[in-house]
Amino acid sequence: MKKRGTWLEYKVTDLAPVYVNEFLIQTAGASKGVIHHYRKANGLKVNGTILSAENPLVHNGDVVSLEVFKAEKNDIVSEFMELDILFEDDHIIAINKPAGMKTHPNSPGETGTLANALAFYYMMQGEDAAVRHVHRLDEDTSGAILFAKHALAQAIMDKALQEHFISRTYVAAVQGVPRPKKGTISQPIGKDRHHPSKRRVSTGGQPAVTHYEMVQSSSSGAVLKVQLETGRTHQIRVHLSYIGNPIIGDRLYGDPSHLIKRQALHAARIRFHHPISNEKIDLTAPFPADMKRWEP
Repeated sequence: MKKRGTWLEYKVTDLAPVYVNEFLIQTAGASKGVIHHYRKANGLKVNGTILSAENPLVHNGDVVSLEVFKAEKNDIVSEFMELDILFEDDHIIAINKPAGMKTHPNSPGETGTLANALAFYYMMQGEDAAVRHVHRLDEDTSGAILFAKHALAQAIMDKALQEHFISRTYVAAVQGVPRPKKGTISQPIGKDRHHPSKRRVSTGGQPAVTHYEMVQSSSSGAVLKVQLETGRTHQIRVHLSYIGNPIIGDRLYGDPSHLIKRQALHAARIRFHHPISNEKIDLTAPFPADMKRWEP
Protein backbone atom coordinates (compact mmCIF):
# COMPACT_ATOMS: atom_id res chain seq x y z
CA MET A 1 0.00 0.00 0.00
CA LYS A 2 1.27 3.49 -0.82
CA LYS A 3 -0.05 7.03 -0.65
CA ARG A 4 -0.21 8.92 -3.92
CA GLY A 5 -1.69 12.40 -3.57
CA THR A 6 -5.20 12.02 -2.14
CA TRP A 7 -5.27 8.29 -2.97
CA LEU A 8 -4.19 5.09 -1.26
CA GLU A 9 -2.99 2.48 -3.75
CA TYR A 10 -3.12 -1.27 -3.17
CA LYS A 11 -1.26 -3.61 -5.53
CA VAL A 12 -2.80 -7.03 -6.15
CA THR A 13 -0.25 -9.75 -5.38
CA ASP A 14 -0.33 -13.48 -4.67
CA LEU A 15 -4.07 -13.74 -5.21
CA ALA A 16 -6.16 -15.72 -7.62
CA PRO A 17 -8.50 -13.47 -9.63
CA VAL A 18 -10.90 -11.90 -7.12
CA TYR A 19 -13.67 -9.32 -7.38
CA VAL A 20 -12.54 -5.82 -6.46
CA ASN A 21 -15.00 -5.51 -3.58
CA GLU A 22 -13.71 -8.74 -2.05
CA PHE A 23 -10.12 -7.61 -2.58
CA LEU A 24 -10.76 -4.38 -0.64
CA ILE A 25 -12.50 -6.27 2.17
CA GLN A 26 -9.64 -8.79 2.44
CA THR A 27 -6.66 -6.52 1.85
CA ALA A 28 -7.69 -3.04 3.01
CA GLY A 29 -10.14 -4.07 5.74
CA ALA A 30 -12.88 -2.03 4.06
CA SER A 31 -16.53 -2.68 4.80
CA LYS A 32 -19.20 -2.91 2.10
CA GLY A 33 -20.56 0.40 3.33
CA VAL A 34 -17.28 2.25 3.01
CA ILE A 35 -16.65 0.77 -0.47
CA HIS A 36 -20.07 2.12 -1.49
CA HIS A 37 -19.12 5.49 0.04
CA TYR A 38 -16.02 5.75 -2.16
CA ARG A 39 -17.86 4.54 -5.28
CA LYS A 40 -20.49 7.29 -4.88
CA ALA A 41 -17.74 9.89 -4.59
CA ASN A 42 -15.84 8.59 -7.66
CA GLY A 43 -13.13 7.54 -5.23
CA LEU A 44 -12.51 3.95 -6.39
CA LYS A 45 -10.18 3.14 -9.30
CA VAL A 46 -8.66 0.03 -10.85
CA ASN A 47 -5.54 0.70 -12.93
CA GLY A 48 -6.52 4.38 -13.13
CA THR A 49 -10.11 3.82 -14.27
CA ILE A 50 -12.91 5.13 -12.03
CA LEU A 51 -15.47 2.49 -11.05
CA SER A 52 -19.05 3.46 -10.28
CA ALA A 53 -21.20 0.32 -10.04
CA GLU A 54 -18.87 -2.23 -11.65
CA ASN A 55 -17.30 -4.97 -9.56
CA PRO A 56 -14.69 -6.46 -11.93
CA LEU A 57 -12.20 -9.19 -11.21
CA VAL A 58 -8.70 -7.96 -10.39
CA HIS A 59 -5.54 -9.92 -11.08
CA ASN A 60 -1.95 -10.00 -9.85
CA GLY A 61 -0.23 -6.74 -10.79
CA ASP A 62 -3.42 -4.66 -10.87
CA VAL A 63 -3.57 -1.48 -8.76
CA VAL A 64 -6.72 -0.70 -6.78
CA SER A 65 -7.00 2.85 -5.42
CA LEU A 66 -9.25 4.59 -2.87
CA GLU A 67 -9.39 8.38 -2.57
CA VAL A 68 -9.34 8.45 1.21
CA PHE A 69 -7.77 11.92 1.57
CA LYS A 70 -10.29 13.81 -0.57
CA ALA A 71 -11.24 17.18 0.97
CA GLU A 72 -14.35 16.90 3.14
CA LYS A 73 -16.76 19.50 4.44
CA ASN A 74 -16.68 19.87 8.21
CA ASP A 75 -19.98 20.85 9.82
CA ILE A 76 -18.40 21.40 13.25
CA VAL A 77 -17.50 24.94 14.28
CA SER A 78 -13.72 25.39 14.49
CA GLU A 79 -12.53 26.73 17.83
CA PHE A 80 -8.99 27.15 19.13
CA MET A 81 -8.11 25.15 22.25
CA GLU A 82 -4.81 23.52 23.19
CA LEU A 83 -4.66 19.81 22.42
CA ASP A 84 -2.57 17.19 24.22
CA ILE A 85 -1.83 14.87 21.27
CA LEU A 86 -0.72 11.34 22.16
CA PHE A 87 -0.33 10.02 18.60
CA GLU A 88 -0.97 11.28 15.09
CA ASP A 89 -0.37 10.25 11.49
CA ASP A 90 -2.27 10.57 8.20
CA HIS A 91 -5.00 8.18 9.32
CA ILE A 92 -5.72 8.56 13.05
CA ILE A 93 -5.17 10.93 15.95
CA ALA A 94 -5.32 10.16 19.69
CA ILE A 95 -5.80 12.94 22.24
CA ASN A 96 -5.62 13.20 26.03
CA LYS A 97 -9.01 14.82 26.72
CA PRO A 98 -9.26 17.11 29.75
CA ALA A 99 -12.10 16.70 32.22
CA GLY A 100 -14.98 19.15 31.83
CA MET A 101 -15.07 18.96 28.03
CA LYS A 102 -17.61 17.11 25.90
CA THR A 103 -16.33 14.81 23.16
CA HIS A 104 -18.54 16.37 20.48
CA PRO A 105 -21.41 18.87 20.07
CA ASN A 106 -24.93 17.70 20.79
CA SER A 107 -26.55 20.40 18.66
CA PRO A 108 -25.60 22.42 15.54
CA GLY A 109 -23.35 25.37 16.28
CA GLU A 110 -22.38 24.17 19.77
CA THR A 111 -18.80 25.00 20.79
CA GLY A 112 -16.44 24.17 23.63
CA THR A 113 -16.08 20.48 22.76
CA LEU A 114 -13.05 18.41 21.83
CA ALA A 115 -14.44 18.04 18.31
CA ASN A 116 -14.45 21.85 17.91
CA ALA A 117 -10.81 21.99 18.96
CA LEU A 118 -9.88 19.18 16.59
CA ALA A 119 -11.70 20.87 13.69
CA PHE A 120 -9.58 23.99 14.33
CA TYR A 121 -6.40 21.90 14.55
CA TYR A 122 -7.16 20.22 11.19
CA MET A 123 -7.79 23.63 9.62
CA MET A 124 -4.47 25.00 10.88
CA GLN A 125 -2.65 21.88 9.62
CA GLY A 126 -4.24 22.28 6.19
CA GLU A 127 -6.15 19.00 6.51
CA ASP A 128 -9.65 19.02 5.03
CA ALA A 129 -10.81 16.11 7.19
CA ALA A 130 -14.11 15.53 8.97
CA VAL A 131 -13.99 14.96 12.73
CA ARG A 132 -14.75 11.28 13.34
CA HIS A 133 -14.63 9.92 16.89
CA VAL A 134 -14.03 6.17 17.24
CA HIS A 135 -15.37 6.13 20.81
CA ARG A 136 -16.44 8.72 23.38
CA LEU A 137 -15.62 9.80 26.92
CA ASP A 138 -18.06 11.39 29.36
CA GLU A 139 -17.69 15.14 29.77
CA ASP A 140 -16.07 14.82 33.22
CA THR A 141 -13.87 11.83 32.36
CA SER A 142 -10.30 12.61 31.29
CA GLY A 143 -7.90 10.59 29.18
CA ALA A 144 -7.17 8.88 25.88
CA ILE A 145 -9.66 9.18 23.06
CA LEU A 146 -9.24 8.12 19.45
CA PHE A 147 -10.36 9.81 16.20
CA ALA A 148 -10.16 8.58 12.60
CA LYS A 149 -9.15 11.00 9.83
CA HIS A 150 -11.01 9.35 6.96
CA ALA A 151 -13.91 6.99 6.30
CA LEU A 152 -11.76 3.90 5.68
CA ALA A 153 -9.88 4.28 8.97
CA GLN A 154 -13.15 4.87 10.80
CA ALA A 155 -14.80 1.76 9.33
CA ILE A 156 -11.83 -0.40 10.31
CA MET A 157 -11.66 1.03 13.84
CA ASP A 158 -15.44 0.77 14.30
CA LYS A 159 -15.22 -2.94 13.50
CA ALA A 160 -12.22 -3.38 15.82
CA LEU A 161 -14.19 -1.72 18.63
CA GLN A 162 -17.23 -3.93 18.04
CA GLU A 163 -15.06 -7.06 18.02
CA HIS A 164 -13.21 -6.02 21.23
CA PHE A 165 -9.85 -5.53 19.49
CA ILE A 166 -9.41 -2.07 21.02
CA SER A 167 -8.32 -2.37 24.64
CA ARG A 168 -9.22 0.57 26.88
CA THR A 169 -7.92 0.70 30.45
CA TYR A 170 -9.34 3.20 32.93
CA VAL A 171 -8.25 4.11 36.44
CA ALA A 172 -11.05 4.82 38.92
CA ALA A 173 -10.87 5.87 42.58
CA VAL A 174 -13.89 4.43 44.37
CA GLN A 175 -15.58 4.54 47.74
CA GLY A 176 -14.95 1.44 49.82
CA VAL A 177 -13.06 -1.70 48.87
CA PRO A 178 -14.70 -4.00 46.32
CA ARG A 179 -15.35 -7.64 47.17
CA PRO A 180 -13.92 -9.55 45.44
CA LYS A 181 -10.88 -7.40 44.69
CA LYS A 182 -10.86 -8.59 41.07
CA GLY A 183 -13.91 -9.45 39.07
CA THR A 184 -16.31 -8.94 36.19
CA ILE A 185 -19.59 -7.07 36.29
CA SER A 186 -21.96 -8.40 33.63
CA GLN A 187 -25.21 -6.52 34.01
CA PRO A 188 -27.37 -4.91 31.29
CA ILE A 189 -27.66 -1.13 31.32
CA GLY A 190 -30.71 0.88 30.28
CA LYS A 191 -32.13 4.37 30.66
CA ASP A 192 -33.47 5.54 34.02
CA ARG A 193 -37.11 6.46 33.44
CA HIS A 194 -37.02 8.94 36.32
CA HIS A 195 -33.88 10.85 35.28
CA PRO A 196 -33.26 11.85 31.62
CA SER A 197 -29.45 11.81 31.78
CA LYS A 198 -29.04 8.82 34.08
CA ARG A 199 -28.56 5.12 33.32
CA ARG A 200 -29.17 2.10 35.54
CA VAL A 201 -28.79 -1.65 35.66
CA SER A 202 -31.96 -2.94 34.01
CA THR A 203 -33.07 -6.39 32.82
CA GLY A 204 -34.40 -4.73 29.66
CA GLY A 205 -31.17 -2.84 28.97
CA GLN A 206 -28.28 -3.53 26.62
CA PRO A 207 -25.64 -6.13 27.56
CA ALA A 208 -22.70 -4.53 29.37
CA VAL A 209 -19.50 -6.12 30.68
CA THR A 210 -16.90 -4.40 32.87
CA HIS A 211 -13.70 -5.99 34.23
CA TYR A 212 -11.99 -4.48 37.29
CA GLU A 213 -8.96 -5.14 39.46
CA MET A 214 -7.96 -3.34 42.66
CA VAL A 215 -4.41 -1.91 42.58
CA GLN A 216 -4.44 0.19 45.80
CA SER A 217 -6.61 0.40 48.89
CA SER A 218 -7.04 2.34 52.12
CA SER A 219 -9.53 2.34 54.97
CA SER A 220 -11.90 4.56 52.99
CA GLY A 221 -11.50 3.57 49.36
CA ALA A 222 -9.62 1.87 46.57
CA VAL A 223 -8.03 2.49 43.19
CA LEU A 224 -9.17 0.17 40.41
CA LYS A 225 -7.96 -0.61 36.93
CA VAL A 226 -11.04 -1.08 34.77
CA GLN A 227 -11.42 -2.51 31.28
CA LEU A 228 -14.49 -2.29 29.10
CA GLU A 229 -15.74 -5.17 27.02
CA THR A 230 -18.71 -3.10 25.85
CA GLY A 231 -19.16 0.67 25.64
CA ARG A 232 -22.52 1.69 27.08
CA THR A 233 -23.21 5.24 28.22
CA HIS A 234 -21.84 5.78 31.77
CA GLN A 235 -21.00 2.06 31.91
CA ILE A 236 -18.14 2.17 34.44
CA ARG A 237 -19.97 4.64 36.66
CA VAL A 238 -23.19 2.61 36.65
CA HIS A 239 -21.51 -0.75 37.23
CA LEU A 240 -19.24 0.39 40.06
CA SER A 241 -22.16 2.10 41.79
CA TYR A 242 -24.21 -1.09 41.33
CA ILE A 243 -21.67 -3.19 43.28
CA GLY A 244 -21.58 -0.62 46.07
CA ASN A 245 -18.35 1.16 45.11
CA PRO A 246 -19.34 4.40 43.36
CA ILE A 247 -16.56 6.51 41.90
CA ILE A 248 -15.34 9.24 44.23
CA GLY A 249 -16.82 12.60 43.25
CA ASP A 250 -19.53 11.13 41.01
CA ARG A 251 -22.51 13.35 41.79
CA LEU A 252 -24.86 11.37 39.52
CA TYR A 253 -24.19 7.85 40.79
CA GLY A 254 -22.56 8.55 44.17
CA ASP A 255 -21.75 11.60 46.28
CA PRO A 256 -19.80 14.85 45.93
CA SER A 257 -16.28 14.79 47.38
CA HIS A 258 -13.89 17.37 48.82
CA LEU A 259 -11.06 15.46 47.10
CA ILE A 260 -12.11 16.14 43.50
CA LYS A 261 -14.77 18.23 41.73
CA ARG A 262 -15.74 15.52 39.22
CA GLN A 263 -15.80 11.73 39.06
CA ALA A 264 -12.30 10.34 39.66
CA LEU A 265 -12.11 8.45 36.36
CA HIS A 266 -9.28 8.62 33.83
CA ALA A 267 -8.87 6.73 30.53
CA ALA A 268 -5.24 5.88 31.15
CA ARG A 269 -4.32 3.54 28.32
CA ILE A 270 -5.51 2.46 24.88
CA ARG A 271 -4.11 -0.37 22.76
CA PHE A 272 -5.05 -1.31 19.20
CA HIS A 273 -3.72 -2.27 15.79
CA HIS A 274 -3.25 0.60 13.37
CA PRO A 275 -6.10 0.55 10.81
CA ILE A 276 -3.80 0.83 7.78
CA SER A 277 -0.35 -0.51 8.74
CA ASN A 278 -1.66 -3.04 11.31
CA GLU A 279 1.23 -2.18 13.66
CA LYS A 280 0.57 -2.43 17.39
CA ILE A 281 -0.11 0.93 19.03
CA ASP A 282 0.05 1.25 22.82
CA LEU A 283 -0.69 4.73 24.23
CA THR A 284 -0.83 6.06 27.78
CA ALA A 285 -2.46 9.34 28.79
CA PRO A 286 -0.72 11.33 31.56
CA PHE A 287 -2.82 11.80 34.70
CA PRO A 288 -4.29 15.27 35.26
CA ALA A 289 -3.40 17.16 38.44
CA ASP A 290 -6.70 16.39 40.18
CA MET A 291 -6.08 12.62 39.90
CA LYS A 292 -2.35 12.45 40.63
CA ARG A 293 -3.00 11.17 44.15
CA TRP A 294 -4.61 8.03 42.66
CA GLU A 295 -2.07 7.32 39.94
CA PRO A 296 -1.00 3.64 40.31
